[in-house]
Amino acid sequence: MDLSGARWRKSSFSGSDGGECVEVASGLPGAVAVRDSTDPGGPVLILAPGQWKSFLDGVKDGTFGA
Repeated sequence: MDLSGARWRKSSFSGSDGGECVEVASGLPGAVAVRDSTDPGGPVLILAPGQWKSFLDGVKDGTFGA
């Protein structure tokens, strides 16, 4: 997938100490991209919008724990 047009934004829950930093890309037709902001050239997880919604719902309802 071509990510050259992706608009990355850092999660507001990401720490400022360089630890758990996640970025999500918008502007990709039919996909949501997620990466580690400390390694922008590293691997990217590509999800369908429904998968991303399921993940967010799980985070909000505590499915994944602390």
